[in-house]
Amino acid sequence: MASRRDLFNSFTKPLRQNQEEDIPLLIRPPYGKDESIFQSECPSCESKACVASCDEKIIFISDDGTPTLDFSKNGCTFCDECANVCEKDILSLKNIDTSEKLNAMFKISLEGCVAHHGVICYSCKEPCIDDAILFNGMFNPIIDEDKCTGCGFCMPRCPVKAIDYVVLELKENKE
Repeated sequence: MASRRDLFNSFTKPLRQNQEEDIPLLIRPPYGKDESIFQSECPSCESKACVASCDEKIIFISDDGTPTLDFSKNGCTFCDECANVCEKDILSLKNIDTSEKLNAMFKISLEGCVAHHGVICYSCKEPCIDDAILFNGMFNPIIDEDKCTGCGFCMPRCPVKAIDYVVLELKENKE
């Protein structure tokens, strides 16, 4: 017998699916220009050299033919190799801001994080070379958005998968 929650979820499921399909959550490799250039230029690239150049194996080609990042196993080291091999100069080291970040903002779930429930856990803090994950005592980690580069190394290290991200709009590089 189905619960009331299941009944109400069945009514809203089509709405949630449409919202998810309208807004793809694509994190772009570093040093990218605006989203329209990814959409117009990347699908016609035959080499897909950015994928092969990534030592961390986090770049893959999405269904629309554009490169995106997958943080399920690793993060981005900002090694510049994807930009060095980009034949169409979509990923470019020219005129980059030294505080370059990925187009993602990471968040720690208050409900899901075991540290927020009194368990000593520093799994997310350990791989963060930017010291962007701060703790209030031994508990209550938060991500300092000013320090976070969006590298994503914290995400696969969380034992309870309490870290997620929000995709930010790419800003056009000024050349």
